[in-house]
Amino acid sequence: MNTHPLLSGIIEAPTTSELASIATIMREAAGVIIGPTKGAMVQSRLAKRLRALKLGNYRAYIALLNSIEGETEKRQMVSALTTNVTHFFRENHHFDQLRHSTLPPLIARAKAGGRVRLWSAGCSNGPEAYSIAMVMADLLPEIARYDVRILATDIDQAVVARARAATYDIATANGIPPCFRNRFTEPCETGVRIASDLRNLITFQELNLHAPWPIRGQFDVIFCRNVVIYFDHQAQNSLWRRFESLLAPGGWLFVGHSERVSIQQGSRLVTAGITSYRLAERDPLPEENVWR
Repeated sequence: MNTHPLLSGIIEAPTTSELASIATIMREAAGVIIGPTKGAMVQSRLAKRLRALKLGNYRAYIALLNSIEGETEKRQMVSALTTNVTHFFRENHHFDQLRHSTLPPLIARAKAGGRVRLWSAGCSNGPEAYSIAMVMADLLPEIARYDVRILATDIDQAVVARARAATYDIATANGIPPCFRNRFTEPCETGVRIASDLRNLITFQELNLHAPWPIRGQFDVIFCRNVVIYFDHQAQNSLWRRFESLLAPGGWLFVGHSERVSIQQGSRLVTAGITSYRLAERDPLPEENVWR
């Protein structure tokens, strides 16, 4: 006697057409490209969702995603299929540049009563944003007195929740330089927790970079590292333009080690270092506005 897939716990393997449908939904929802070679990854990551929903095949799952009732499940799918790999002070040369070139004039502005805003876009579970905050607090010990804030966003609601919790196991916390770990973390049951003074500097929010942004005001620094590599070329260029539109004059954009901003005609972004860019305070000369 044949057993129904749900009763046996078996989920029918997705067909090539079903995998292509999931890839299309993912691209439309989050701008993320899932290539045809990623079928095993998709199947392994989404199997838990199908079991939770008591669905025995991907045909039913795709029908749910395409329904009005499927918007919540789309967020769960995006969470399951996005990659969240990060650690404290990743690509440390950016933090050296932040300390020595980017932050000193911003800190001087803050001390004079000015506003300073930074954005960690694609923040995962928080190490990037907290690394930025540690460097800033080291240079400006009484940072809570000033109008300095960090926005940190990610598409994955689960990792945003973990970022807000600010707790990390010892292995992860070992990526924090000892001098900072002693000053900016405190012991907890699961390892360490980021100190409240730093937590209060950062606002963590769920945000889909592929959708409209409910953001007002300009940023002096934007970090968006190892995120756009998952987007197609058109989506990447669109994102660079949107970031540029939110940068204050002289503002900085930091991208990942395998990413490059394709500087287009009319852009005021200029190369400022290894995978870092600045918004020129004047229109750049033609030779300055060339992709490198």
